[in-house]
Amino acid sequence: MTIRVVAKNNVKPEKIQEFIGLCKNLVGESLKEEGCIEYGLYQELENSGILTMLEEWKDESSLDKHLNSNHFREIFPLLSEYLEKKTEINVYKKL
Repeated sequence: MTIRVVAKNNVKPEKIQEFIGLCKNLVGESLKEEGCIEYGLYQELENSGILTMLEEWKDESSLDKHLNSNHFREIFPLLSEYLEKKTEINVYKKL
């Protein structure tokens, strides 16, 4: 069953470029993972401080492996210092 993750981040205006830089590293490493179908960072057109990670995984097991990967565990905690509020994460299954 395909899993989709939507992680919406409200980034401090002065930290947007640094946040994007960290996320590009996360995206690059995540795309190499087995079970990763899609993984990308998207910026809202009307509010450049809203940056959302859109991910698609083959199954829950692939997502679990990603959440426990070295690159995720190293980079994800660093992102919080760039945020105005906590990341809003929603996980969906394809019907």
